[in-house]
Amino acid sequence: MTTATPELLTVPEVMARLKVGRTKVYDLIRTHRLISLKVDGCRRIPADSVGDFIRSRIEGGC
Repeated sequence: MTTATPELLTVPEVMARLKVGRTKVYDLIRTHRLISLKVDGCRRIPADSVGDFIRSRIEGGC
């Protein structure tokens, strides 16, 4: 049995996907609207977290 490893995105990749700036991405992380983790000092955001954020915004109407 294999377990799929979640795709981890860099801050610039999240910026491109959401069409927002670096400060906004870090604000979303700080306010826990995006989940993130550090890998050897580098911030990484699971792609699923970005998808969840987008879905929550669509369902919330904002």
